[in-house]
Amino acid sequence: MATTATVSISSDIAPGFGGISESMTLTQAGTLTDIDSTSGFQIRKLSAVAAVDLITMASELVEPKDSVAAKIFIRNIGNKGVVDKSVGVTIGIKAEPIGLLYGGDWMMMPLTCIDADDITATPATDDTVVLEYVMFYEEA
Repeated sequence: MATTATVSISSDIAPGFGGISESMTLTQAGTLTDIDSTSGFQIRKLSAVAAVDLITMASELVEPKDSVAAKIFIRNIGNKGVVDKSVGVTIGIKAEPIGLLYGGDWMMMPLTCIDADDITATPATDDTVVLEYVMFYEEA
């Protein structure tokens, strides 16, 4: 069964912008073969201003291929059903910032899966925040 990602964007702040609706099937590098592995859907609660590894590449049970078709989805779901737009979490690779996810924000991006390139999360405050995430990749 295929893994598909879909995004739709509409906006009234850009004149003439008709919106975007895109869908993609996650496939192995350079092929039409479906992606074959996942880290599994995970939830992580953070309550301190400190970088933590969401995905430690060298510790994956099944070794992902380096520099291929991996993708990660991360969403800041707030805490106990309350989405607080003021509580942000910086997502990074090797603690190098990629972007800041406030409550309700999400991202999906490609990954290299190189052992040293861990996916990190650093809350902006000590307020409890919960992230949900999943990585899709092809096995080595």
